[in-house]
Amino acid sequence: MRSHLRQLPSVEKVILPLEVEFPHVPRPALAAVIRKALGDLRDSGQIPPLPEILAGIRSAVHRFDQQRIQPVINAAGVVIHTNLGRAPLAPCALEDLQSNNSAYNSLEFDLSNGERGSRGSYVEHNLALLCGSDAALVVNNCAAGLFLILHGLITKARPEVIISRGELVQIGGGFRIPEILESAGAVLREVGTTNRTTLPDYAKAVSAKTALILKVHRSNFIMDGFVESVSTRELSSLARKHRVPLAEDLGSGAVLNTAQFAGLEHEPTPAEVLKQGADLICFSGDKLLGGPQAGIVAGNARRVGTLKRNPLFRALRCDKLVLTALQATVDLYLKAASASDLLATLPLARLLSASVEGLTERAQAIAAAVQAPDVTLHIHPASCQVGGGTLPRSALPSVAIQVQISNLPPAKIAGRFRSGHPPVVGYVERNRFCLDLRTVFPEQDRLLVEAIRQASCSNPAS
Repeated sequence: MRSHLRQLPSVEKVILPLEVEFPHVPRPALAAVIRKALGDLRDSGQIPPLPEILAGIRSAVHRFDQQRIQPVINAAGVVIHTNLGRAPLAPCALEDLQSNNSAYNSLEFDLSNGERGSRGSYVEHNLALLCGSDAALVVNNCAAGLFLILHGLITKARPEVIISRGELVQIGGGFRIPEILESAGAVLREVGTTNRTTLPDYAKAVSAKTALILKVHRSNFIMDGFVESVSTRELSSLARKHRVPLAEDLGSGAVLNTAQFAGLEHEPTPAEVLKQGADLICFSGDKLLGGPQAGIVAGNARRVGTLKRNPLFRALRCDKLVLTALQATVDLYLKAASASDLLATLPLARLLSASVEGLTERAQAIAAAVQAPDVTLHIHPASCQVGGGTLPRSALPSVAIQVQISNLPPAKIAGRFRSGHPPVVGYVERNRFCLDLRTVFPEQDRLLVEAIRQASCSNPAS
């Protein structure tokens, strides 16, 4: 048996060529993957020929390398793709990340008096301006913002949160609004039914134990037919009458007028909801705002101040990288003299505003440039989703390139594109592999041409 195991190569013999092929993987990590692969073979007792062993180890290293966060080309037809980093950052945010964080910065230092400063005070001030609110704060995501609001308003004497049954939604990653409420110590007072909730339903539920009324914007699903819900303005009047706060979870955080883009409906903005009477709102920074992952809470200055003094805020606050990127993104909005300025400088706005005519021209240029054997390309109309749990009723008209490679099945073609440099993520529809150009930046077209050529060649890793 031991002589049989001697057929296994040493780690040193295997690692040298793999170090060249996978330069991003540190040598200790590479060695660990190789040892694991060799150990699995040893445990199995089945030792294949050396070429097969080396091929298996290379595939294991390839799979490990693909787990590394790295640039990809999003051709999946989803603009705010949760699995692909959501909204791409603006160039100014990337520049500030480099210049502000390559050495030291003034994160918590007041340059005017030389004393300790307040983290995030500049971006919070400008967020309040952008939202039309008295004050704002930043935490690490929207769920954290909602959790902080609940934790700050709920007391032993007032533990109840009134919410419509039609708004007990599930957000990404399996997280559910009821679970977030319960984890914050809330006692749910569900009102209405799944499809219909009226103002009297809320009014009957208000009591001396009510901590707040919570409204959750249904941003990731549609309710149609025999439905009814209560507006923010109506709930605000009820909340003020009973002297309880009204909070609203907006989810996507659209600051731009989404109705200006072909195929999209209007998404309520933070300023609109606050103007209708909400005391506090929370929304995401990395969805329709187009910034980094963050949760933004805005509204009444006294209530926001109370939340900032809550010890939990320290556990949920953001670091210098997030605050730097968010600061640059918010300033981009405030500096824009018109909507057209944002369309030119905010990557998310560029993708949403691309014309079908322009996408068609790009698709034709890509198809003409490929000229690869065994590859057939077809250009056809497509429908692109905004994604990120936003605007579920809306779809953007788009253009896709259908890729066929000799007799390869679509799943195999998709694997080859994902194994490229850079990886390309497309989608399979009607048994055809497709590349949607709305989610591909024009400056990536040359890379997409090369990716199609690469995919047409034999790739053992795929």
